[in-house]
Amino acid sequence: MNRDTRLSAILHALLHMTEQDGPMTSEALAACMNTNAAVVRRTMAGLREMGLVRSEKGHGGGWRLARDLHAVTLRDIYDALGAPQIFAIGHKTENPVCLVEQAVNSALSDALQDAEALLVQRLGDVTLAALSADFHSRLSLRGSHPGAATHAA
Repeated sequence: MNRDTRLSAILHALLHMTEQDGPMTSEALAACMNTNAAVVRRTMAGLREMGLVRSEKGHGGGWRLARDLHAVTLRDIYDALGAPQIFAIGHKTENPVCLVEQAVNSALSDALQDAEALLVQRLGDVTLAALSADFHSRLSLRGSHPGAATHAA
């Protein structure tokens, strides 16, 4: 089963952006996200449409956050990515007239809807500022400064 890691990857890239004084190019963000620049541009376009980032063209251009870190939640990013499916678990619909299948599907549907609603709500409770604060707390425990290599072991 393939997992959708776009939310994690873009959050990673956005936190790198918060540590920069200027814009970050698609190529630099691609390195952070372990992907290619075309994927970055496509992903960031969705965030730009939602007013979360902006792009600057030309020499010295790139991507910047468009809103304050305290005003952007993980839910905002999730929604900008198109609200990807959260769970790979689903139910069978091979025999929709089967009463057993109907009972199973009803129970699974209710449980999955409740779990998804809770997760999406919790995403709305976490801001980029909170992630940045967590990063800086971890960084201070390591004894590094923000410009240091953040991927070091």
